[in-house]
Formats: sequence, structure tokens, C-alpha cells
Amino acid sequence: MDSSNTRRDATRRKLFEAAVTLIAEQGFSSTTVDEIAERAGVAKGTVYYNFASKNVLFEELLRHGIEMLATSLQAAAEEVTGRGGSRIDALDAMIRAGLDFISRYPALTQLYVAELWRTNRAWQSTLMVVRERAITVVEDVLREAVAEGELSEEIDIPLTASALFGMVLVAALDWQSYQPDRSIDDVHAALSRLLQGRVSGRPS
Repeated sequence: MDSSNTRRDATRRKLFEAAVTLIAEQGFSSTTVDEIAERAGVAKGTVYYNFASKNVLFEELLRHGIEMLATSLQAAAEEVTGRGGSRIDALDAMIRAGLDFISRYPALTQLYVAELWRTNRAWQSTLMVVRERAITVVEDVLREAVAEGELSEEIDIPLTASALFGMVLVAALDWQSYQPDRSIDDVHAALSRLLQGRVSGRPS
């Protein structure tokens, strides 16, 4: 049973990777199940055995990808607070974790960002759910920061969480697409300065 589950998980991962790469390259409508199967190196029937349709595959792709991202963000925050770090440090660690994730899965990130702007998709409700999953992780740390007095009670937590999440997504895609010569440490340092308010040139 364990061996069977391991094989199925491996097959699903290959299908995820093939689908996200193809859809990011040529769009959802232009990507066929045949192409996904060929890219993944499996039979067409294997796609339908694991997913009822291309739409279902895409929805599961979104769920799987954003769950991985949310888990990595949460783990980064917990590691910092677990050793006594501040919530601001935890947010900084989440930024780094987000950059690490995007550098590993750039096609998934491109696809997710592109789909955020579309409102006519059958999976729009799924997209909202997975977005909320990732944003909630950031919101939780912001609420803890306010409770600990590290951030002002006046901040708009939902909007700030969305802004931080969006900042990492867009900055990372810009880095990957237009400034690939920059190191991840360099990009992280720039976003870290924004997070900590060290861009005005005025002494703190």
C-alpha cells in the first residue's frame, strides 16, 4: 500500500510539474491533456486516472502549490519565533522563504499571478480559497506582532498581509524575469529594508 501510494504521489507530482510549466508557457486553453501526458512521460489515461478533467487538474495544481507555499511560510515564521525572535524577524524570514519557493517554482508563481487577474474561470472560487490560505499565514504573524506591541494597532492587517504577499510575488517575478543576475540574498535584503522601514534615509 505504501509503495502504491508513493508511486501515485510521484506520478501526480510529475503531472503537476508538466501541467504548470505548459500552462505558464502557452495558457490554459491552449494546453491539451495529450501535451501534459507527453511532458510528464505518462500515458494520457494516467492523467484521467488521477484527475477527472483538465479543470480538476488545474484546481488541484493551485491547491497543491499554494499549500506548499503556505506551509513553507508558516515553518519559517515558527522557526524564528521558536528560538525567541521577534514577529518582525518572523515576517522577514517569511519573505526569504517566499523568495526561495518562487525561485524553485517560478512557473507556478507566474501561473498563479496571471490567474489572479482573471474572473471568468470555473476555478475562481478555488483560487480565492488558496489565496486566503496563504494570506492567513501572514495575517496571523501580523496579529501576533500587534499583540506584542511590535506593530501599531492602527495597521490594517488584511491589507498589510496582502501587500506583503503581493510584494514578494511581484518582486520575485521581476527578479526572475528581468534581473536574474541578482542573487537571492540581494533581493531579500532589498525587501527586508522595505519591511523594516529603512528606506527613508532618516535615522531611526
